[in-house]
This record gives sequence, structure tokens and C-alpha cells, in this order.
Amino acid sequence: MANKQKILIVDDDNNIAELISLYLTKECFDTQIVNDGEAALKAFDTYKPNLILLDLMLPGIDGYQVCREIRAREQTPIIMLSAKGEIFDKVLGLELGADDYMEKPFDSKELVARVKAVLRRTTTAKPAEVPSDVKCVEYPDLVINQTNYSVMYFGRPVEMPPKELELLYFLASSPNQVFTREQLLDHIWGYEYIGDTRTVDVHIKRLREKIKDHDMWRLSTVWGIGYKFEVK
Repeated sequence: MANKQKILIVDDDNNIAELISLYLTKECFDTQIVNDGEAALKAFDTYKPNLILLDLMLPGIDGYQVCREIRAREQTPIIMLSAKGEIFDKVLGLELGADDYMEKPFDSKELVARVKAVLRRTTTAKPAEVPSDVKCVEYPDLVINQTNYSVMYFGRPVEMPPKELELLYFLASSPNQVFTREQLLDHIWGYEYIGDTRTVDVHIKRLREKIKDHDMWRLSTVWGIGYKFEVK
């Protein structure tokens, strides 16, 4: 039998953490609970989780800092949890490299669905080492390679989280085709998103900060609809 995928649950409310653990163990995940940021960083090294459910408001080291420190070392998927619903919290969490963001209280089925979707995306993101199956698109001064997860911009590598790269690759693979935010969420995140679609906007904003408009191509907003990779 294959090893169970491991979920690290980081929440200072142990009742909520135990409830999340119950949901996930029923779906055959292995879980470990910690209640503060310092313990989360230690558990990350010892438990080596496949995914982290990370509450933002933690005693001592908060969830933002935990995310920041983990992202400096690994790309282990992180879903942030918070009772706060302000746009600022979502944007900051996503900009720090979180893969998703859920507001408390959340539906147990939705939580499990998002965990599975993020894990499915990240486990299949590592392509088989088959040279003939290279996923790469090239434009003047831009090379996006989803096989080895690299982006070259004017001959220099650009660092970006996996989901930013996947979004850029997906758009660039279908030049001049318009995609709604919902379509992009479904293709990149792997599930029908419940709630607002600001996740896509945040990632497009981050991409534009790293990849500026070119004379021959650009990331374009189609007002009222979504986005496209426009090629002239």
C-alpha cells in the first residue's frame, strides 16, 4: 500500500485542529497538529509534510512569517486559514507564496476538496523525465519551461512560485485566447473555486511585476472577462 500523504495542521485552536484532522484522516491522510509557529517550523523539518494547513494568527511566530521561512527553503504547498476576511490578508498571504486561502468557518467537504486539488496539482507538477515530453513555449526574450519549472526573461532566470509559472505557461500556450478568471482557477488550481476570484488577480499582478510588457507580447486584461497572453 502506498504511503499516506502527510498534512501538517498548524492552528492555535486545538478544537479546530482536531476537527480538521478528523476530516482528513477519514480521507486516508496522515496528520500532525502543532499549535504555534515555532513548533510548525520544527515539525516541517521532522515530519516532512506533503501539505501544510497554516493558520495566520498564531502565538509567537505568526503564519505569515512561517510561510515566509518555509518558502525560502521549499515549495511545499501551503493553504492558509484565517478568520479574517479582509482582502489585505488574502493578498499578503498569496504574495508570500501560499497556494490557497480559506476563511473560517469553512465547509469540511470544501477543505478536503481543496487539499486534494492542491496535492494533485503539485504531485503531477513534477513531470516524468522524458526529453520528448518537454513542455516549453518560447517568445522573443521569454522562455517558459514547465518541465523543469524555469523562466528565462531577456536571457536571465526569473524566480517564481510554481503556480505563477503554471499560470504564465497556460496563458502563453494559448496566445491571444481569452480566459475568464473562473476558467483559470479551474485549470491551474484544479477545482471550482467557491468565493471571489481575486486569487487570479493577485498572481497576474505578481507576474506583471516580474515580466514586463514586450514589444511583441504582453499579459493583457480583458475588462469584464479575464486575461490573455497577447501576441502582436
